[in-house]
Amino acid sequence: MSRVAKKPVALVKGVEVTVQGEMINVKGPKGTLSIAKPAGIEIKIENDQAQFSTNDPALVPMTGTLRAILANMVKGVSTGFERKLELVGVGYRASMQGKDLNLSLGYSHPILFTPPAGITITTPSQTEIVVSGVDKQLVGEVAAKIRGYRPPEPYKGKGVKYSDETIIRKEAKKA
Repeated sequence: MSRVAKKPVALVKGVEVTVQGEMINVKGPKGTLSIAKPAGIEIKIENDQAQFSTNDPALVPMTGTLRAILANMVKGVSTGFERKLELVGVGYRASMQGKDLNLSLGYSHPILFTPPAGITITTPSQTEIVVSGVDKQLVGEVAAKIRGYRPPEPYKGKGVKYSDETIIRKEAKKA
């Protein structure tokens, strides 16, 4: 058994995990999430903990992956996930138009981004974007898509960057 899969997942108060056939459902105060369970992996839920086990040596890595995904699902439905982005550059702005995100990133046209269901986008200031939701993978995917409209460039550092990201600067060409 992998080291990750041996650790039990602690179920927070208010979070309910149910296994129905080949589906794992996690329900909490922020919403519900579900994932397909591979055949051959057993899940025991007792004493507010979920324990994983398998007899197939080929499924040992998948057991650890499933345990990590379930731990993220439990955290997501209890507290949620968020990713902060910053806009660096003169004239780079972000604002909300209803549910859509309006980005001015130095192009000749504004970029309208419609978030998928389950994702909330807020703009505390014109140069900050906060992407939040219950699904860690979807929050990261949406943040990466917004960052992809104008990734930070290495010479001036302009673009959309994660708040905890450091841009390694390059020296400009000398005459």
